[in-house]
Amino acid sequence: MKIYMPFLSLLLLLSGCSGKEGLMRDFDDDMAKNGGDDTDKIQVVVGTYNLRLQTTADVGELHWESRRQWVRKIVDDHDFDILGTQEGYMTQIRDVVEDKDYAYVAVGRDDGVSAGETCAILYKKDKFAVEAQGTFWFSQTPDIPSSGWDATIRRICTWIKFREIESGKIFFVFNAHYDHQGNIARVESSKLMLEKIQEIATDFPVMMTGDLNSEPSSEPVTTLIGTKFLWDSKPITKSPATGPEGTYYGYNLSTSPNSRIDYVFVSRKVHVLEYKVIEDDFTTGNIASDHLPVRIKVQF
Repeated sequence: MKIYMPFLSLLLLLSGCSGKEGLMRDFDDDMAKNGGDDTDKIQVVVGTYNLRLQTTADVGELHWESRRQWVRKIVDDHDFDILGTQEGYMTQIRDVVEDKDYAYVAVGRDDGVSAGETCAILYKKDKFAVEAQGTFWFSQTPDIPSSGWDATIRRICTWIKFREIESGKIFFVFNAHYDHQGNIARVESSKLMLEKIQEIATDFPVMMTGDLNSEPSSEPVTTLIGTKFLWDSKPITKSPATGPEGTYYGYNLSTSPNSRIDYVFVSRKVHVLEYKVIEDDFTTGNIASDHLPVRIKVQF
């Protein structure tokens, strides 16, 4: 079933709960109605990270050969259980996980196998088992490699059905990268995203990671959160959010970023305990990517 909600209705809906307090109140009410009292909870550290593709346009310290050591250090230092990455080619993903306790699921967006950028999902292989996996394209023909609407290139979402080995608990992670130019494509991608998540994950807990190329107040984001099926993790975190406001800085270390386009969303039944934008590029001066990663801790 497709979900459509006019933008005006979304604005009216969102205006009813202004600020963090209103969002927290709405989220807590939703949790109370939808199984928020489970006693057998697990905690998972989930992140999203646009790696910046490997390209000859980046030279010197910006080239992947230089940046990859800092990406690997960030992954080590911040101990993600699950990390959704965007833009990385297969070779870059292999560089990140080499000699680490991570496995990954990834396909190339160009052919559905290995060609082109990926939306890889990295996970600790000693903690999680993959029960199912898949990829769809943001287009009118989502099951085959394709671009849609006014998008300039093919865009994908890769997903995994996980089983936490110790508890047996089932949950899903969806990892997406929206188009950087197509306004219509970004909104339609959010509609398709909601449709696919509800079709694939049904009522299991969900985390959605991704670079949406969209600010929090934009229609692609309000479309995702407007139905209250998904929630932006930042305004509902139990502990105060830390790190800069933005996640994209374009290799410019002279100014703190204020462009927030990278997200982790959660479904009902998922409590967000911590939210952090990792600013190691700024604190160390070592450039890992043109984006900053987001790290959250959840409980469900």
